[in-house]
Amino acid sequence: MALVDNVRNSPNLAALEMWLQKVPYAVFLGIKAELNKGDILFILPEDKRFIGNPSLPALHGGVVGSFMEQAATLHLIANMDNPALPKIINFSLDYLRPARLRDTYAKCLLSRQGRFISNITITAWQEHADQPNAIARAHFLTP
Repeated sequence: MALVDNVRNSPNLAALEMWLQKVPYAVFLGIKAELNKGDILFILPEDKRFIGNPSLPALHGGVVGSFMEQAATLHLIANMDNPALPKIINFSLDYLRPARLRDTYAKCLLSRQGRFISNITITAWQEHADQPNAIARAHFLTP
């Protein structure tokens, strides 16, 4: 059975985990996903390998950004009628506060899914969802 057949129409945890295991960088980062009432919560577990500023300690900004981009891509795949790997057009990221060495969470909002272009807003936080560490916007070319 193809991976796209497992996410067709509604995301399920087994399909999300299968997609995550097929993306080498997501495996390297250790990204996990949970479902809560149809919403997908992405988790970047605490890992000392990703420290960018050892004096705080804080996660490297590139790790936070790539985690958010991976979350947006998987969120889009999980919400497509005919799932396929989208191509990133651009990614705009605003860092709001340092991401400390602890679990980081991300939630995505599919703002628009057109015939060719999809827009997603991503919010990442650590302790409280209303105090984000970073927000981003991603535009994808969808097949």
